[in-house]
Amino acid sequence: MAIKSTIYKVELSVSDMDRHYYETHKLTVAKHPSETDERLMVRLLAFALNAHEHLELTKGLSNDDEPDIWQKSLSGELEMWIALGLPSEKVVRQSCGKANDVVVYTYGSTAGMWWDKIKNSTTRFDNLQVCNLTETETSELAKLASRSMRLQVNIQDGEVMVSADDNIVYVNPIKLKEVAR
Repeated sequence: MAIKSTIYKVELSVSDMDRHYYETHKLTVAKHPSETDERLMVRLLAFALNAHEHLELTKGLSNDDEPDIWQKSLSGELEMWIALGLPSEKVVRQSCGKANDVVVYTYGSTAGMWWDKIKNSTTRFDNLQVCNLTETETSELAKLASRSMRLQVNIQDGEVMVSADDNIVYVNPIKLKEVAR
């Protein structure tokens, strides 16, 4: 018998001073059986960093043809494609062809090796942004995970503060590649 996803209820309050975005999102998140708390929290952080009224969590690990998060226009066009982890060069290329903007959030011990291998093939993608999250930061984020969460995310000058209850984690996403526009 297949193991079912675990449902998480998240109240995500975003105060993004850099983009002047202030909103609370009530999210129901399905955590795939193979997904770690670290990946779940990176997914929520990526959502907060790109928060928009049309941004949506997708089936993620359950569907290879979808990113972890996307934003579609009212006419159904893919405006933003957000992927987590270390996607292959082929997936990055296909994503850049499908969406107006693509953001990849890398994390984990092999992220540096992945970037060294793939960075030269990504220079032609003007709509691609790649950000790295350190292992220390993502493992601290994982400790905030619970089935019912109230997260406050404050973003200012590219620095991120994530708080849940009395716990605070500071995250500094490192931009490896910026959108060239």
